[in-house]
Amino acid sequence: MSRWIMYVVRCSDGTLYTGITTNVGRRLLEHNYGMKGSKYTRTRRPVVLVHTEDFEDRSEASKREWAFKKLSKAKKERLVGKAQNK
Repeated sequence: MSRWIMYVVRCSDGTLYTGITTNVGRRLLEHNYGMKGSKYTRTRRPVVLVHTEDFEDRSEASKREWAFKKLSKAKKERLVGKAQNK
């Protein structure tokens, strides 16, 4: 059984993009170089990984992604900042 990861990347314009995957390395390559990157990140390359959270199943990762996307920009930045300072 594969683990699911909610990830956050910072785009070249400073915005944050959130998604879920089972392979963060592959997904970053897709965002930065491939055509499978999201439409949003395709025009904001390069992206840099700034935060990850692990989950046991896709459902939990999706719920966390949805909750993260609902946070204010300031709260997202605080969460990402705390993760980077660990």
